[in-house]
Amino acid sequence: MTEKPTYKELERSIEQLEKEVLEWVRKAKEFNEERKLLKCSHFRRTISLMKINEELNRELRERKRVYEEELDQVSHKLKERIKELNCLYDISSFKEDAEFSLDNILQTIVDFIPQGCLYPESTGARILFEGYEFATKNFQDTGCKLAREITVNNERIGILEVCYVEKKPEFDAESFLEEEKNLINAIAESVARIIEREWAEAEIRKHRNHVEKLIKNSSRNITKKTNE
Repeated sequence: MTEKPTYKELERSIEQLEKEVLEWVRKAKEFNEERKLLKCSHFRRTISLMKINEELNRELRERKRVYEEELDQVSHKLKERIKELNCLYDISSFKEDAEFSLDNILQTIVDFIPQGCLYPESTGARILFEGYEFATKNFQDTGCKLAREITVNNERIGILEVCYVEKKPEFDAESFLEEEKNLINAIAESVARIIEREWAEAEIRKHRNHVEKLIKNSSRNITKKTNE
């Protein structure tokens, strides 16, 4: 028969049990603390990752917006450049495609000009040459204009003017794009070459007529002397 434990043995057993319970409680507490730390660390990392993800998404959206804006600007500039080139092509090829007087050529040129500008419906043009005016139907000298001299052999023979025909706050001389200024410069030079060529052809015709007249007179004189 097993002997009953003594009081001291029971007391030691209880103390040991208390120590084990306290140790378990301590370890459980440490475990809970570690778990809280891990949980807190995980939470902070999750928040950090969410912030990084949001920043990346924001940066991507911003880059996409900037890219689309730049693409729109490039597309717009290309369209305007095409308009300008078409305008120059029409002007340069007009004389070759049709036989018109210089007056008709100059009038056709000013009618072409608004098509190459940023605001065609609000743009007018005119050429002043030898006391004559060649202008678009909507031309009004509003003061919001660009003017370029037409020169031949370094001598001013006329002037080309392009203006906004509507008076609006956003329209002034500075509203013209640099490309439009270059276009108008090129047109003024083209007009000068056309006029110079017309003058040269007129001078050639004059000399040809003079030579033909001399030849006819000489032929009549020779025939007259032969008959005598």
